[in-house]
Amino acid sequence: MRYNVLTYLIGEGIRNFLKNKKSTIAALAIMICTMFMFGLFFVIGENINHLMDQVQEEQAIQAFFENDATNEEMEEIRRQIANMDGVAEATIVTKQEALDSMKSKLEKHPDLIEDYEKNNIFPASVLVRLDDLTKSAEIQQKILDIRIGGEQVIGNDDITSSDNTINALIKIANFIRLVTGIILVLLIAISTFIISNTIKLTVHARRKEISIMKYVGATNSFIRWPFIVEGILIGIISGLLTLLLMAGIYQLIIPGINTMLGSVTSGLSLLPFNSMITMIFIVYMILGVGIGVIGSAISMRKYLEV
Repeated sequence: MRYNVLTYLIGEGIRNFLKNKKSTIAALAIMICTMFMFGLFFVIGENINHLMDQVQEEQAIQAFFENDATNEEMEEIRRQIANMDGVAEATIVTKQEALDSMKSKLEKHPDLIEDYEKNNIFPASVLVRLDDLTKSAEIQQKILDIRIGGEQVIGNDDITSSDNTINALIKIANFIRLVTGIILVLLIAISTFIISNTIKLTVHARRKEISIMKYVGATNSFIRWPFIVEGILIGIISGLLTLLLMAGIYQLIIPGINTMLGSVTSGLSLLPFNSMITMIFIVYMILGVGIGVIGSAISMRKYLEV
């Protein structure tokens, strides 16, 4: 395709975009709304995954040893746990370290600390941090199955974990992923319908011109491309405007949400928008171009032989 022909086709597409102001603005408005819905769920999903990663770093399974367990037995158990699939780290917490941790929590109650120092009742334990929260129950069962000298060394009552928190987070994350997928499908269907009907108005207004072009030998591709350019422009501009809208709203509300999270949790925070902007931009551009092309192709079927 020669440069002057390419310039003509692109120019015609831009002219169509600018000429049909009312239908174009309506298409942009509805596209922005539908893209915003998808972007909203995308951002929520990304933040849920981010929060799960943070919780994953904090959540741990703690398995307590019997008081008569030897250092060698504790180290052997720690080694076996550390080698389990899904375990990021397994660390032994000695009786003294457990006491020191309690002392730090009871700094304002020195009388209680004195009683604990006289008689350290805290058992040694192994602290297990996971790299996959979904394997928490499986790892706990594997810990219960560990045998030293043929005997079980850790019982059901000797393991503590935050299973309820873990399960709730997993369910929320899975729900958000499902909803995001459904929203994406709906967005593509709705946006394709909107763009195709917007371009149909342009095609209908120029139907005589299109017929003349076909009589003088213009190919279907030559006739179709200006309308494809118009559809792509609608999709891309909608994506860019939605991205700016998302960024503005996100930056406005994120400080308050982080402050609220900080007041009820330790160290949890949401993702900065800058860390997601590249992925959102790519998704919006792919959606915009793809939907523009598909919508344009659908709108031209009545007037061209395909």
